[in-house]
Amino acid sequence: MNSRRSFLQRALAMGAGAMTVPRLFAQKGASGSSGQIRDIHSRRSGSGFNVPVQTLDIPDLSFTMDNGVKVFHLVAEPVKRQIAPNKVLDLWGFNGTAPGPTIQVNQGDQVRIVVDNHLPEPTSMHWHGFEIPITMDGMPGVSQEPIKPGGRFIYEFTLHQEGTYFYHSHMAMQEMMGMLGAFIMHPKQPHVPAVDKDFVILLQEYAVLPNNVVPNSMNMEFNWLVMNGKAGPDTTPLVVRLGDRVRIRLINLGMDHHPIHLHGHTFQVTGTEAGRIPETARYPSNTVLVGVAQARDIEFVANNPGSWMVHCHLPHHMMNQMASNVGPMSRIRSGMPAGVSMENGMGILTGEPGVPTGEDYGPSLGRGMGVGSTNNRPTSNGPLAKQSAEQHMNMPGMESMQMNAGDIAPDADSVPGFPQDAYMEGPMMAMDEMVEKPQNYGLPSGWSGFMQGMMTFLRVLPPDQYDEIMRRVQRGETAEMSAMDRHDMRHSM
Repeated sequence: MNSRRSFLQRALAMGAGAMTVPRLFAQKGASGSSGQIRDIHSRRSGSGFNVPVQTLDIPDLSFTMDNGVKVFHLVAEPVKRQIAPNKVLDLWGFNGTAPGPTIQVNQGDQVRIVVDNHLPEPTSMHWHGFEIPITMDGMPGVSQEPIKPGGRFIYEFTLHQEGTYFYHSHMAMQEMMGMLGAFIMHPKQPHVPAVDKDFVILLQEYAVLPNNVVPNSMNMEFNWLVMNGKAGPDTTPLVVRLGDRVRIRLINLGMDHHPIHLHGHTFQVTGTEAGRIPETARYPSNTVLVGVAQARDIEFVANNPGSWMVHCHLPHHMMNQMASNVGPMSRIRSGMPAGVSMENGMGILTGEPGVPTGEDYGPSLGRGMGVGSTNNRPTSNGPLAKQSAEQHMNMPGMESMQMNAGDIAPDADSVPGFPQDAYMEGPMMAMDEMVEKPQNYGLPSGWSGFMQGMMTFLRVLPPDQYDEIMRRVQRGETAEMSAMDRHDMRHSM
């Protein structure tokens, strides 16, 4: 929490500081508020300026200067990352975080990036989309030798491009362990109209087998879908002032494409992983497909107040633990199965190919030929009966479940296909207190029960409510709202 709070405080202070220097991050700027940025913006009558990007839940990478060269230091290393309440994964990343820290530079900068390998195997670093000499491309065995454990490689190049780029290990399975980071090149000539807020969202996915904390990078199904290393409801909302012009930079590195949908607004797609899209080629949309190894920039005016969802629209990406290799957590049969074959009972893989996490592997009451095992009985898409489910819903401690007993129709069991979202498996229950942070201030009670997977909020707030959240961000407060405060904010959520 301290690292997140300090990063957000730095981001707020940098916003106004960027207005006072001719080159972004060329020197330390004075602290200031978003309101000062807006005042300067209006006085400039539409002239462009660069706003530092915010990668919520991910720090920026600092640099030093060496005779005009910006020097960054990246350490590839194992990291622990909390992606959701009570869910910590062992990942591989950079500088203690996965995704790695965001690098921000200016078009025309000469940069030197020192990469140290603290992993137990070789690695290399690819600069995705960069037009740089082949010797700096980071392709192991082609442009360089892999960086051995304990080794170092120094990359140095001058950047003539601008836009949304990223860096990642060029070892395929290492990519699936979290080794990705944003690399933002701000343009020499700022874009017009200028944006007031600029966000980066990195899209990743992990396959985590039952009772495990290490992703299975060989898997083809994914049960944890994250934005900036967090799964809903633990993602941090994008908080903007009503009337702000907003840019969101979406970066995807995984095995799935993601159609990212924004509620309540229409945006234009203004950039890709290859730079700015010409104005004549832009188009309006509210959903943009971000393919594997792609980036998409979207821009819009936040003119519709409320707390609007930003999410991948693939249905299973709007859930946590939604994969067959994890199993239906709330639909599991009670007791031990009977009649499983001896081979499966001993964990010997069968089939073409064998499925190591299939339900047929494990202890069994008695042995059989594998035919007629209780594991082969049909299972409904939920508890065996509505009455049985409602008994569990009324248990102490389950009051915050997404569905309450009165939400289900009396004849629900007679409807083909029931249940679907009713009784959805844990942790599909409200956990507002577990994910408290200043940016969540004012959301309605129980909101977190409907946020999972690759989901976050764009919160478009009137000036007074925006300023209150920013004060809480600066103070690091997470206190709950009073009933009166919650009522006052209800129309703008």
